[in-house]
Order: sequence, then C-alpha cells, then structure tokens
Amino acid sequence: MRYRLIIFDFDGTLADTGEFALKALNEAAKKFRFRQVSRQEAETLRDMDNRAIVKALGVPMWKLPMIAVYVRKLAEAEGVAPLFPGAAEALAQLHARGVRLAIVSSNSEAHIRRALGERAALIDFYACEASVFGKAAKMKQVLKRLRVRPEETLAIGDETRDIEAARRLGIAAGAVAWGYATAELLDSRGPDHLFREASQIAAL
Repeated sequence: MRYRLIIFDFDGTLADTGEFALKALNEAAKKFRFRQVSRQEAETLRDMDNRAIVKALGVPMWKLPMIAVYVRKLAEAEGVAPLFPGAAEALAQLHARGVRLAIVSSNSEAHIRRALGERAALIDFYACEASVFGKAAKMKQVLKRLRVRPEETLAIGDETRDIEAARRLGIAAGAVAWGYATAELLDSRGPDHLFREASQIAAL
C-alpha cells in the first residue's frame, strides 16, 4: 500500500519528551491533587493503556482538559525537545517522495515548530492542542483539509489512544517502539505497522 498522507503524533513519536512528561505529570499532580508517581512506577504505567493510567492515578475525567492546558504551559516554559534519532531524516525522505505530512498532537503548534526548526516547513498541516481522547476529531480535520481518503492515510503514534483514534476513522495505524507505551502493549493492539526505528517509516 502506498500512503499519500502520514499523520504523526509529536511527543514520544518524533520528539523525546519522556523526561519532561514525568516531571510535568508530577507538577500537575500537585496542582490538581492526584497521585504523583516515582520513576519506577512510571515504567510500570508504560504497560497500561491511557484510560487505565488515568484510573490508576485517580484523575477525574472532568479534570483532564484543565490538566492538558497546564501541561502545555509547562512545555512552553521548557527548552526545545530533541528529536529522536532518524526522525528528521524520515520526515525529509517522506517529503521528498511526495508523501504529505501532518502532525496531530496535544502539544501546541508553536512548541512543535520550534522543536522541528527548519523541518517545520515539511509539514503540510498542524492540528494541535488535541484533548487527551480527542485525536480522532483532529485527524478527521486533517483528512478534510488535505483532501485525502482514510484508506490512503497512515497515522503513527506511541500510545494506545493513537491506535484507537486511527481505527475510528478507518485509517491505518502505525506504532513506534521508542515512545511512552511499551512495544509489547502497542503490538497487543494489532497496529498495521510497528516500527522499531525511524528509518523503517521511510522504507515502508
């Protein structure tokens, strides 16, 4: 299958924001009064899907939008996130081959553009500030804006919610083994593609 469009997640997929994520989680826990986690427990959470993590931390669903806004503010104050090895090259190779590129993320467009630097121009459309479980709506927005059919599209992320969002729209789901969720958890959800390194994306 030749994909005309690839929709990327950002945090944990293109950018290595793992250390920041743990720090931001515990800062949010203090402000919104849910349970903080140790580094060891954070590793355990990587084997759980997103809804199970929310439940394990004792976070009421109605607080999620406020937490997301707070974490975005923390991200803006943080330094630019480094890209994973091979991520920049993969974007350049895909663009050169005529594949359209989009980013759907809970992060802000401004932060993502800073992290990508000159590679930000390779992205055809940004659909940012998605709610925790609202990525499907953003992906639908991308399809409409770029006029690409779901069956011609691949969405790549590092969490189970990314796979779920793609499935809702009939989009092929790709998962990366280097992000937040473990490769074993992602593989158990039956993604169409499981990437062990960034070079495999352009090769596909």
